[in-house]
Amino acid sequence: MRALIAEDEFVGRKLLSTFLAPLFVIDVAVNGKEAVEAYKLAFEEGDPYCLILMDIMMPEQDGLSALEEIRNFEKEKGVSKLCKVVMTTALDDPKTVIRSFHDVEASAFIVKPVMRDKLYQELEKIGLMHK
Repeated sequence: MRALIAEDEFVGRKLLSTFLAPLFVIDVAVNGKEAVEAYKLAFEEGDPYCLILMDIMMPEQDGLSALEEIRNFEKEKGVSKLCKVVMTTALDDPKTVIRSFHDVEASAFIVKPVMRDKLYQELEKIGLMHK
């Protein structure tokens, strides 16, 4: 399985990579624009991501607008099984949570700091990890 980590902070990327390395082949993007480009490239190569961990606040393009662009791309291409996306953020704001699920169809939402156990619980809930 293949995963993309979209996170602008080095320490966050490193931590998430460490958590996911036993489960996925990992690619990294440092902003939303790179995440969209990486997603489209993986799709075109025939090896799409099954998981994206998407930080909400990133430079150049934020995570919510990047996910919106990815979802539009999936609809254009007629993708039946959407990529699972876990939004990560330092903001514990109800409006952001609602927008993540309702407007851009995120699969899960985790408030930072991301802990391994919490991440694994969310991956299990969305069907990407089994006990």
